[in-house]
Amino acid sequence: MAKKQDNFYFDTFISCASHAVDASRILRRCITDYNPDDLGAILEEIHNTEHAADMKKHELTNVLAKAFITPIERDDIILLSQCLDEVVDKIEDVVLRLYCDNIRSIRPEMISLVEIVEACCSEMKLMMEDFSDFKHSKSLRERIIRINTLEEEADRIFISSMHTLHTTENNPLEIIIWRDVYRYLEQCADACEHVADACEKAVMNNT
Repeated sequence: MAKKQDNFYFDTFISCASHAVDASRILRRCITDYNPDDLGAILEEIHNTEHAADMKKHELTNVLAKAFITPIERDDIILLSQCLDEVVDKIEDVVLRLYCDNIRSIRPEMISLVEIVEACCSEMKLMMEDFSDFKHSKSLRERIIRINTLEEEADRIFISSMHTLHTTENNPLEIIIWRDVYRYLEQCADACEHVADACEKAVMNNT
């Protein structure tokens, strides 16, 4: 029974990461074939994904509240679940921004940032799949480093995009709108790095 209970936590982490991957793919599809008239439907789709992730988080919290023994420290379980949930929330925020600001066309710099976010989420899911064997995994550390590297690339693209925005756009309203969009996207990559940091912390605390 203890083994089954242990697996529940690790399997839930993987499920939450899978929802983040789904959200990132919805966002990438939205941006790659952008149609502002589709944003309402896309927003509903990504909200359903965010809701499913929330339900997984609540399920984990309920089990944790009743658990006597856990496979890793309780604080690490809570932090990881919160960080994983934050990733989906941040991705949904990007679509919300596009919808609320009624953005009619996409700046090309956005595509590179979206691709980085999707890559971060995919790597994050692989990291969670390795996490259950964190005491022996040979690839977990590489996954953590890979996410950190992707986040640094997102920072680089963010800075370049902001520079391009401020040197090529003359409409102050467009500058304000796109500054926010770029920030929201960069925060998606930050959220993935927070998961990697929480994972690394859990490894240190439990070995």
